[in-house]
Amino acid sequence: MPVEPLAESAFIAALRGLSDRYWGTHPFHLRLHAGELDERGLRIWAANRWYYQRVLPQKDAAIISNCPLPEIRRQWLDRLVYHDGPHAGTGGIERWLRLCTAVGLERDEVLDERHVAPGVRFAVDAYVTFARTKPWWEAVASGLTEMFAGHLMQQRVADMLAHYPWIAREDLDYFTNRIDKVSGEGKDTLDIVVRHCATREQQDRAIAALSFKCDVLWSMLDAIERAAR
Repeated sequence: MPVEPLAESAFIAALRGLSDRYWGTHPFHLRLHAGELDERGLRIWAANRWYYQRVLPQKDAAIISNCPLPEIRRQWLDRLVYHDGPHAGTGGIERWLRLCTAVGLERDEVLDERHVAPGVRFAVDAYVTFARTKPWWEAVASGLTEMFAGHLMQQRVADMLAHYPWIAREDLDYFTNRIDKVSGEGKDTLDIVVRHCATREQQDRAIAALSFKCDVLWSMLDAIERAAR
């Protein structure tokens, strides 16, 4: 006998209920915010997090390629442009590279990925594979970590400026530029998932997809923490 779908409010509550598994509570992030990282730890974090930033347009392109709905493809295209920039030297990836430079990394050593930990590479690549191989709506649901990100970014800017005086406000443009953007994206993504996950099976898979993404992010920080010891 088919299981009835969750009411919209219950479905949204189940998705939001995963917020405590977001990487904001990871011990490494707590140390970052408390000013407890040395310069080497900051460099390892920035270089490894860049690998994640670098593949986000590939993840979003995979969602577009799997999606048969032109209205969703048009809406999602903005994400590629945001991260890659409308032309060379712009966009979210470039802003992250600027932060890498601010913490003492050379641009070439970030781009050649010499500092990327195996665990980070495995987790990030698994996320891209998920987006390439799952139905588009399931891959979209995995990105609902956006719902949890805005407040963390605001706090990160304040804490990094307070504890790491060699980092200037403009070096944190990735976060300051992203705070408002991610809030809007989180709402748009939630609207898409609620609208297109109509059956209980789809809802359950959407919840599992978001759980998987939380595991990806947590695993990344596990690997970064080990590399920074």
